[in-house]
Amino acid sequence: MYLVCGEALFDFFSQPDSNGQSNRVGFQAVAGGSPFNVAVGLRRLGVEAGFFAGISTDYLGKRLATVLQEEGVREDFLIHFDAPTTLAMVAVGADGSPHYSFRGEGCADRLLTVEQLPELDDSVRGLHVGSFSLVVQPVADALLALVQRESGKRLITYDPNVRLNPAPSIELWRSQVAKFAEHAHIIKVSDEDLGLLYPDVDAETVAKGWLTHHCQLVIMTRGRQGASIFTRELGSWSVPAREVKTADTVGAGDTFQAALITFLTERGLDTPANLPTLSRETLTQMLDFAVAAAALTCTRVGPDLPYRDQVV
Repeated sequence: MYLVCGEALFDFFSQPDSNGQSNRVGFQAVAGGSPFNVAVGLRRLGVEAGFFAGISTDYLGKRLATVLQEEGVREDFLIHFDAPTTLAMVAVGADGSPHYSFRGEGCADRLLTVEQLPELDDSVRGLHVGSFSLVVQPVADALLALVQRESGKRLITYDPNVRLNPAPSIELWRSQVAKFAEHAHIIKVSDEDLGLLYPDVDAETVAKGWLTHHCQLVIMTRGRQGASIFTRELGSWSVPAREVKTADTVGAGDTFQAALITFLTERGLDTPANLPTLSRETLTQMLDFAVAAAALTCTRVGPDLPYRDQVV
């Protein structure tokens, strides 16, 4: 089982203005949050997953718990709080890219503490962490303590998924990214996130810095340009994107992340010890699989992640 850690929220997507009334704005609410999407994505791809997060007892929080139950994600790691559910207001650009504005101060997904960390047994093969839960307190300190504790025992995957609205300090993001990167075995990051974090440093230099710690693989997604991988022993290379008609790109990065884990799990390669043994051919197959899965999500509106039999 993979334990995914981080925020669960509702994305409120703005709808086209059809009535011409400026005092009315239509929204469609969709369950989301990057880690939440990864957990759902793993289950749809056939990997057992649990979700460790603070979740609200309000109406939206109960709906999030219902979605997890319906998707088959284990709920026994959830911690319930009498606090609101985070809301993300989303406007989708002409190129399909989303623009977010978060309402999350004091919300349930930020309230986890170190004292609430679960004890994990051998059934948990790995942890995935990411997004703004790693920069807002107290949950950031809790999740850092968790990956520090578990990095020597099981696979740790990490996606910074930078969102400046809930935590606008880029210096804070850089500091937290560096702390989590020290303990992750696989780091997946978008070229957009790298541009925000380190605008004057090329991707290979950043990747080489991360690869000096526990990290064995750094994977950079590049939208319509595909994806690139950086390794310790085999160098770096890229694979192309799939040509699809894009509805929007919401959830594509989370799909890519879930697909990486799925590829390794299906082949029994999802341990820190196995990563250095992977050939260039196997790693290229992994990237192609993740690119194909993410492309499917891009053809759909919102974070509608694919099922295993749909990814070829």
